[in-house]
Amino acid sequence: MKTITSTESTQLLAENYIGRLGYISKERVEVIPITYYFDPDHNSILSYSGQGSKIDAMRKNPLVSFQIDEITNLEKWKSVLLYGKFEELTGIDAKHVLRIFSQGVKKVIKNKEHSYPDFIQNFSSKAESSDTPIVYRINIDEITGRKRS
Repeated sequence: MKTITSTESTQLLAENYIGRLGYISKERVEVIPITYYFDPDHNSILSYSGQGSKIDAMRKNPLVSFQIDEITNLEKWKSVLLYGKFEELTGIDAKHVLRIFSQGVKKVIKNKEHSYPDFIQNFSSKAESSDTPIVYRINIDEITGRKRS
């Protein structure tokens, strides 16, 4: 197993759109998959959610972890783990970031899977809606990566 550089780690983040978010809820660690976009300009993870226990938990304890991986087989894989802080965005900032998220995820899916799924239109319509979901950013404090090849 080898450590990968910070540049390789951020490249892996940029090339994917599904990761696992870890947070503390009711004194337990919860880990759930989320759709995300890596924002290189702010070195952060962008995502959104409806109101619920995940958002409530991150409001109470904003320290989170986030993990992604690409696994070919037992002998060939890459994994990135980061630690950061949840930041809820509101108003015009939320709509702006949701638009960046939507455009970014579309681009990643197109590059990675050579497709343009219909559900992506939902992201765009949420950015234009008056009923904007809860948009948030994970500001990255620390990032590590490992690989086996």
